[in-house]
Amino acid sequence: MGSVWGNNFKLTIFGESHGGGIGCVLDGFPAGVAYDEEFILSEMDRRAPGKNRQSTARREKDLPKVLSGVFEGKTTGTPISCVIENTDTRSGDYRNLIDHPRPGHADYTGRIRFHGCNDPRGGGHFSGRLTAPLVFAGAMCKLFLRSKGMAVGSHIASIGQIMDTPFDDVCIPAEQLETLRTQQYPIINPRAQQAMLDQIDQAREALDSLGGIIECAVIGVPAGLGSPMLCPAEGRISSLLFAVPAVKGVEFGAGFSISAMHGSEANDRMILEDGVVKTETNNNGGILGGITSGMPIVVRAAIKPTPSISREQMTLNLADGKVEPLVIKGRHDPCIVTRAAPVVEAAVAVAMTDLYLEAYGYAQD
Repeated sequence: MGSVWGNNFKLTIFGESHGGGIGCVLDGFPAGVAYDEEFILSEMDRRAPGKNRQSTARREKDLPKVLSGVFEGKTTGTPISCVIENTDTRSGDYRNLIDHPRPGHADYTGRIRFHGCNDPRGGGHFSGRLTAPLVFAGAMCKLFLRSKGMAVGSHIASIGQIMDTPFDDVCIPAEQLETLRTQQYPIINPRAQQAMLDQIDQAREALDSLGGIIECAVIGVPAGLGSPMLCPAEGRISSLLFAVPAVKGVEFGAGFSISAMHGSEANDRMILEDGVVKTETNNNGGILGGITSGMPIVVRAAIKPTPSISREQMTLNLADGKVEPLVIKGRHDPCIVTRAAPVVEAAVAVAMTDLYLEAYGYAQD
């Protein structure tokens, strides 16, 4: 079943957008990790909707209720279960989508896959709402990775045609990642921010939407995580990034542009710095042969425009087979990229936790 992920550490995500609640179970999470509630809540708040003009008007507090797996401020090693209540739903807005699937959305494929028994309200299990428990899981994994000297962070690399300054992929300071984490819009170049927001406003006024790219980095990664061929580090990370509903592309390091380079340009020359093997460039994004090299992991996720737009579109009426106009009701983001950074980070953090446990097991330092 597609709702369970992981090898050594397993993540299960459950719920529907307009059901009683959503949540997750973290099975195999190491014991003894300090539960930092303030940090967890701050991560949830980064993703939460309804805080600005660029996000949906739906308002959810996204307060995680931990039912098990934490005792006296530390993880117990048994499954951590978390539930987040849905409190602001308008299910009637989706009634017309039962027979009129939204173009670009999973309404149709979900109906086919589950023989018409899927919950269509708010997208059901296919909704971006399900990224809230993923962010909780990611926050827990960030706490674990922090104890091993690793940090995960990201920024909005682009929205529409507006680009931010990319990471210096050879040297990414932990202070930069923490600064980005505390910004409402995690952007490196302040001049790009207003241009991005203006472009989102233009799309919203045109009853349309925009997509973009999140660039994520992991620093402090030890060399040797991952496996060659059929279980590479890139594959493990990508598989969770593609679990984020709007992600349609993933690239590492120089990504697709590496195909236009000569080998002399693409190869990352190794050097010895203070007794540590490093590379002068990082075109391979910190991974070689499916195994981490010790350089920062740099990965970008391409996020498509929100399919639920207010502009009239044409769609197929599944009841009578006719193509008809569709006007989508409800509250939707004109651009989900502004809320996507913590989600992408969460997916990467969960994958890195599984990779670390595969290599080093559960023994505490």
